[in-house]
Amino acid sequence: PQNFATFADRVLALVPREQLQAAADTVDALTRPRGETRLESLLSRYSYVQQFLPTLLKTVEFEAGSSGQSVLAALQALRGLERRGQVSAAEVPLTLVKGSWERLIARRGPLHRGAYTLCVLEHLQAALKRRDLYVPASPRFHDPRLRLLSSERWTALRAEVCRSLDLDPDPQVVLARLSAQLDERYRLVEARLPENAAVTLEERDGQQVLILQEDGALPEPPSLKRLRGAVADLMPRLDLPDLLLEVHGWTGFASAFTHLSEGRTRVDHLAVSVCAVLLAEACNVGLEAVIQPETGALRRGRLAWVDQHYLRAETIASANTRLVDFQSTIPTVSRWGDGQVASVDGLRFRVPVKTIYAGQNPKYFGVRSGVTYLNFISDQYSGFHSIVVPGTLRDSLFALDGMIEQNTALQPRQLISDTAASSYMVFGLFRLLGYQFSPELADLRERRYGRMSREADYGKLNALASAPINTRLIAAHWDDLLRIAGSLMTRTVRASELLKVIGVSPKSSLVRALEHFGRIASTLHLLSYHDDPVYRRTIGTQRNRQEARHRLGRAVFQGRQGELRQHYVAGMEDQLGALGLVINAIILWNARYLDRALDHLRAQGVEVREEDVQRLSPLKFEHLHLGGRYHFPLTPPLPEGQFRKLRDPDEPEE
Repeated sequence: PQNFATFADRVLALVPREQLQAAADTVDALTRPRGETRLESLLSRYSYVQQFLPTLLKTVEFEAGSSGQSVLAALQALRGLERRGQVSAAEVPLTLVKGSWERLIARRGPLHRGAYTLCVLEHLQAALKRRDLYVPASPRFHDPRLRLLSSERWTALRAEVCRSLDLDPDPQVVLARLSAQLDERYRLVEARLPENAAVTLEERDGQQVLILQEDGALPEPPSLKRLRGAVADLMPRLDLPDLLLEVHGWTGFASAFTHLSEGRTRVDHLAVSVCAVLLAEACNVGLEAVIQPETGALRRGRLAWVDQHYLRAETIASANTRLVDFQSTIPTVSRWGDGQVASVDGLRFRVPVKTIYAGQNPKYFGVRSGVTYLNFISDQYSGFHSIVVPGTLRDSLFALDGMIEQNTALQPRQLISDTAASSYMVFGLFRLLGYQFSPELADLRERRYGRMSREADYGKLNALASAPINTRLIAAHWDDLLRIAGSLMTRTVRASELLKVIGVSPKSSLVRALEHFGRIASTLHLLSYHDDPVYRRTIGTQRNRQEARHRLGRAVFQGRQGELRQHYVAGMEDQLGALGLVINAIILWNARYLDRALDHLRAQGVEVREEDVQRLSPLKFEHLHLGGRYHFPLTPPLPEGQFRKLRDPDEPEE
């Protein structure tokens, strides 16, 4: 941090120069052997590398762009060294031999075979991360930049893409519009500073910063507490199997599960079998907990067959669409939001089994590995998309995937996330695609505020707007930026795959242009975040809804100590997809009965205030029995079109 750096400079100013030089000499002496120790450690692994390297070089076909040609040439040289004895250093390209490797790999005389091999493999790893080197046949290590719209197709689609995204092909038109918007926002914030009690402008370490006071929680009026208690008293109590079957009776979501190879295959009571498998996966209890040998639809063989042939990513997504679309038609749900606002956050699961699809993070998983289940939820509480990622990869890599790839009737335009999901590249891509990216920022004082006009006078905020935005760079790469936006909009390439590649250093001029474009959107967000309490409240409310949904998810996923025990990514996606589907079914059931409870209270003459209804939540689960008893009846729990009787608050508990 800057204040610590200033403190350190002052301390060092008190130390005599000769003592500083002696300390520097000591550090240099200590770090020099560390480099040698690192190389010696690598060389000790050469025999291990030789066990798989020949097969790797023989089997995998690497390709490279212009920046990866030196690594590709070195790999081809390694192929030529197989089954050869001593070779001369002059026979192989030595472009990659730099730094510490030069002490081991001489440019003349015999080649140090082990050192050269490990040097090339070290550069291979870095080149694969940047996709300077790529494997066309690999779903993970291909170059997503090659999947952008081709020149011919982009020429044909340019006008349509610009019209759909409301972007002008002329960069000067877009930049002039953004410059006017940024100027207006700066002046509006500056004019409101005297009356904005939540914000103060202060000077810290020679820089102007906006200090934002934390917003307090909204007080709960007595009418809200009474309404919340009255609704809770009316909610029927039931078991999770009955809830799933009842929701299927409303939506037919279990019918979205089709056979893997025969789409029209149907058996008796398939919906019961599907709901049982979904419950077993979502509650993490396994099929044993739902097997009923006396019932054909719930025998071990039937459930295992349904699990293998019906439960997969596309059928789960199709069933989830039915739930989300049905929930949006419930009258009370529209009081919570119109589906325009969404949020993304990760739910962490430890994975105690051996798998390459989990990652380590001591903060979340301790000594074990784990995965993150990214949830995208709307302001109507429904989860409309989800992604399973290994470890704790940054949410920002996948934030756009959920907005673009979801297929529900919802059309969210604003995405809310935590601080970890924010980056200038993400801001830039969201702005290009017409979305509002609104992360909840924890480090506001360290944020930089962009400026497009050097001559603009923003009064008290002049010193704050200290980060110049390179509009010339944006204009020079505008057509390429539009092509990226068009490729994402048409789903030609995934945003997460593209961000993983272009975000690696050193960054190209195109990436820097995207970042400068993102600084405009980031600055607009920062100014609104400081100036508009409604904007801040929207972000905070949606983040609280996301956390409450996570608590419900933890309560449902209660078996096996809440650990995910899948070895392969497909199994993880299926099980966590089932969890998301069951959570949505619970929320839908709660929302519909909450709506009926409110109608009942109104009919009884109870005052139901609109502002109180907006603060009710369908994420409560105290009335649900989530564990220990899973009985699925073959007949529907209720006749079609009928509902359960609301509870009588005065009736004693059974």
